[in-house]
Amino acid sequence: MYGNSSGFALRDNWYASTLLHDGGRLAGWAALAALGIDAAWMRVRGPSRSDRLRWLGACLACLLLVPLAKRFSRTSCPWDVAEFGGSASYVPHWLLGTLDGGPGHCFPSGHAVAAFAFFSGYFLWRDTRPRLARVWLAGVLLAGLAFGWAQLARGAHYPSHTLWSAWLCWAVCVAVDRIRPATAACAAAP
Repeated sequence: MYGNSSGFALRDNWYASTLLHDGGRLAGWAALAALGIDAAWMRVRGPSRSDRLRWLGACLACLLLVPLAKRFSRTSCPWDVAEFGGSASYVPHWLLGTLDGGPGHCFPSGHAVAAFAFFSGYFLWRDTRPRLARVWLAGVLLAGLAFGWAQLARGAHYPSHTLWSAWLCWAVCVAVDRIRPATAACAAAP
């Protein structure tokens, strides 16, 4: 829909490239800084400092996991594929060891994680402020889909790359949620 044999018309589009790609990355860093400040000074009532630090750690884990997965991925971006003017062959990302002839390092979507890593905020706020948690979750989903759309339109990722980033971030948060902090485990002991 966005690309043809000449490439992707929106690759350098201001909205997709500057606003949603570059601006999205800056917004992610700003949100991470805000979470760090909140964990340090707790200006908003709600979860304990240890819970805030735990979920900040989950956010950081997501921000590290997806780029690490990309580093080892052999899947090239759509703009590198021959059908869109590049030189690589299309190879599904399911074929992990198969080279496509391109530069690789494109799966999953590293840019979408600038939003999806903040799923951790939903888990942080859901017990103490459920309405805030739901609004947070909706905002993260909207931002993640907007960032994913921008990269799709630019030719940087397939939709599945964005969905995999979302799934990986959600899985990290569920795993962190399942691991009870030592203080909670001790308090629950008879």
